[in-house]
Amino acid sequence: MTTLIAFVSQKGGVGKSTLSRALAREAAANGLSVKIADLDTQQGTSVEWHRRRLDGGVEPTISVEAYRTAEQALAQADRYDLLIIDAPARASEGTRRIAEKADLVVQPTNPALDDLQPAVLVFHELVKAGIPKSRLVFAINHVLTEAEEGAARLYLQDAGYTVLDGYIPSKTSYRDAQNNGRAITETRYPALNTKADQLIQSLINRVDADG
Repeated sequence: MTTLIAFVSQKGGVGKSTLSRALAREAAANGLSVKIADLDTQQGTSVEWHRRRLDGGVEPTISVEAYRTAEQALAQADRYDLLIIDAPARASEGTRRIAEKADLVVQPTNPALDDLQPAVLVFHELVKAGIPKSRLVFAINHVLTEAEEGAARLYLQDAGYTVLDGYIPSKTSYRDAQNNGRAITETRYPALNTKADQLIQSLINRVDADG
C-alpha cells in the first residue's frame, strides 16, 4: 500500500524541496521504492537537484519527475511504496486536492512571524475544507537560535497544530550538500546529518503512528 506525503507552503524558500529530498533519500536507503513528484514546473527545484545527483553518481538513486497537475502526480501513487509530492509554493485548489489524498501534509516554515502567520492560515483553510488536523503537521526550518525555534514552536502549537520534533538550523553545509545533489542528511558533517535525521525520523514516526 502506497504512503502519500505532501509538502505544501504558501511562500517559497521555506524548505519544502529540502525536506522532500531528505525524506526520499532516507526511504530509498531503507529499501523502499520512492518517487518525488515535483509540481513546480516553473522552478523544477527537485528535478534539477535530481539531475545533479545523477551527474554526481550519488547513491541511492531516487526517482524524481515533474508533473503539471496534482491529478497527474496522484496517478503515480500505486506504483511506489512512498510518493512524495513537492507542491508549488502557493496555496491553491490543487493544494486542497492533494491534502485530501495525502496520508500526511507537511508544511515547512521559517521561524519569523512573517512566515508563521501565512503558514497557519494555509492550514486553517485546509481544516475548513474538511482536512483533519491530525493529518497536518509543521516542520521548522532555517533556525538561527534555539530561542527563536522555541518561540515558533509555541506559536504553531497555540494555533492548534502538531509540530515535528527537531528542526533544521540555517547552515551553509546543508546548501552545499544540495548543490551537489545530496540531501541534508548527506553532508560532510555527522552532527548536521544527525540533526536533519532527527526531524525526518519524527516525520516517519508520525506516519507510522497514523498508519
